[in-house]
Amino acid sequence: SIYEMFGNECCLSTGEIIKIIGFKINKLIASICENNEVSRFSAKVELPLNFPGLYKVVADKTPYVSIEEITRKVSIGPTRFGHPCFYSPEDIKLANLTIKHGEQITFNSVEEVNGTMAVNCGVVRNNQSHSFTLPLSQEGKFYECEDDQIYTLKEIAEWKIPKCRNRIVKLSNTLHMWDSSNPLPENFDGCLILTPVYEVQAVMKFRKDIVHILSDLDVEVKDITDCYDISSFLQPLSLEDVFERTSKEFPMVAEIMEGPSGSQKPYNLLHIGKEIVIYKKYQAARVLASEIRSDSPKRHFLIPMSYKGKFKRRPREFPTAYDLELARSEKEQLHVVATKAFDSPHKELFSVSVGDQFLVQQCQTSEVLYEGRKKVIDVLACEQILSDTYKKVFLPMYMEGGFVEVIHDKKQYQLSEICKEFRLPFNVKVSVRDLSVEEDVLAAVPGLQFEEEITDSYLLISSTNSPVESWEIPVYRLNMLVHLLSRDVQTVVPPVTKTTVEEISEEQYYMVRRYENQTLHPPPRPPKKPT
Repeated sequence: SIYEMFGNECCLSTGEIIKIIGFKINKLIASICENNEVSRFSAKVELPLNFPGLYKVVADKTPYVSIEEITRKVSIGPTRFGHPCFYSPEDIKLANLTIKHGEQITFNSVEEVNGTMAVNCGVVRNNQSHSFTLPLSQEGKFYECEDDQIYTLKEIAEWKIPKCRNRIVKLSNTLHMWDSSNPLPENFDGCLILTPVYEVQAVMKFRKDIVHILSDLDVEVKDITDCYDISSFLQPLSLEDVFERTSKEFPMVAEIMEGPSGSQKPYNLLHIGKEIVIYKKYQAARVLASEIRSDSPKRHFLIPMSYKGKFKRRPREFPTAYDLELARSEKEQLHVVATKAFDSPHKELFSVSVGDQFLVQQCQTSEVLYEGRKKVIDVLACEQILSDTYKKVFLPMYMEGGFVEVIHDKKQYQLSEICKEFRLPFNVKVSVRDLSVEEDVLAAVPGLQFEEEITDSYLLISSTNSPVESWEIPVYRLNMLVHLLSRDVQTVVPPVTKTTVEEISEEQYYMVRRYENQTLHPPPRPPKKPT
């Protein structure tokens, strides 16, 4: 059988032995959904996995009838997506714990316990986590829990579509302007039913790349797993698989089976057949930064702490008095100019005109007269700058106005200094570019906002044939498959490490912020007007 694979002819000869290593969703067929059913007026459209947008998953109303069915159809794994949640409408009585009906059960991993396959699970009660196992033989009705996270289509395809089922999703954010090439209706914000189209991933005896076979290919095969030594085939590993290895197994030599796309170093060096040394795995700090511009789309960057350029401050903008309080620091007094007028409803508080200048002092309380009654509200104490003096005034914390910062600091800062001395978000521009790299992508950006400091997972790699420098590659943003070679590493100590500024897409930006903020409490909102 001869077929075309990504523009190349591929031949499956009679008697050829193929090792199936996985099934992967190749694309999605989407239909507009109404009341959990396909709309009568909806045409089916084909969506590639990189179709832009963020989506919420709608919980499947069809129950699973056993734990074994869940493990067979739902992705459960070590990554942050691989922990699905279910509930049972009936109590589940275990030896030392009773799972109450409706209680959210998190499925963490599948493993053998005392000779029986089981799922490691957990429930949270009163902020305390309780772990237990459920055998695959456990029967009952198990329903998906509601999921308030947002996902890209690619993430949904990889982790959130159970085998042999469709998936309903709700569009959360389009992330791009609608145009005529968009297969979805203009201003669409409803639900879609996604039907997956699969491809088979396989390795062949005498090929070093992954073969992708469309699931509708007309070819007859026979299962010979029980009578063939499958250890003679290559074992592909994703970067996540490599990262899950113990630290003692590093360094290791690997050959790339599928490489990433991209012209930026080091991605342009990571092509199929390239041999690399993977020295170690670790967590590294980055500063998440976005281009300052009023229109979209903005560019987003992850900046390593080793960045050698220098920055000068740029004025920050504050929409409310409450934001002034959040930005206030002990290091220096915050000086702002009002860009929007505000008429105070209380004579005890100050009315602001455009152009008024203030030095922000501190938050305190003040008594005001409201509809004949005295009320205590939060206010921001400031000094208004007049021509020859200062006047103490109070601004209501709920005030929606507009302020822009006046910068007196002309110093040039390293990235590490800014993270240490100032509270993020923080506005800057590059004043001295990083001379250690050929092209500093940040130097051409007129203004940057440092949003937050994050921690991400990386592998340190170098080329085996010319290990003059090593590179950090991100584990969760790089699609790459390797297989390990049974060779000793010549140089255990990695060469000089090159870290690069990574430009990330809009979807990746939302994902990075989502993961980072999962452990943080949302910021308090500004006080409302007294009622």
